[in-house]
Amino acid sequence: MELIKELISFIMHIDVHLEEIIREFGNFSYFVLFAIVFVETGVVIFPFLPGDSLLFASGTLAAAMGAFNMWILIPVFLAAAILGDTMNYHIGHKVGTSIPPKSFLGRVVKKERMEAAEKFFNKHGGKTIVIARFMPFIRTFIPFVAGASKMKYGYFIMYNVLGAVLWVFSCTLLGYFFGNIPIIKDNFSTVLILIILISVVPAVIGAIKAKASGK
Repeated sequence: MELIKELISFIMHIDVHLEEIIREFGNFSYFVLFAIVFVETGVVIFPFLPGDSLLFASGTLAAAMGAFNMWILIPVFLAAAILGDTMNYHIGHKVGTSIPPKSFLGRVVKKERMEAAEKFFNKHGGKTIVIARFMPFIRTFIPFVAGASKMKYGYFIMYNVLGAVLWVFSCTLLGYFFGNIPIIKDNFSTVLILIILISVVPAVIGAIKAKASGK
């Protein structure tokens, strides 16, 4: 319970915690940011780590304090996002079809869902990977399913890179150019909540439609 509270605090007050990371690690803060994004995108059991909010807040601090160099920050985030999704894809490719049904992953990644995912990816795979970048939780799960569904890696990596570029540049630059506007700066936690809510809207709509259609 205490861990959950700390995690929520970290996400909601990511700007404050980033300042603490900078004071503690200095230039090594880039490695900390890389690790967070890499794990959030690369390990299917860690979808709760900050993604959009981390990029936005990092861009904000880069503009406000010069805490980060954007010429370093963006490549670090790009590398973490691309490598994270790539690892997640390979994990899914390796173990996706042999997950024990009663395990945590087995309850989520069911055989029928794998078959449905494979058909879906054959038709909309590239678009799915790109859009999922902007959706918390789902962006961690999609590469795993893509690998488990045996999507061709050449096809996957192309959209992996495209999605990472769009995600990193948009979220980081939005923070850089708009994060220090007084009304946003004074209500930073509220803005982060709105970012998260807007990101999950497509998933909620999709879930409602799927339930309504009985699929």
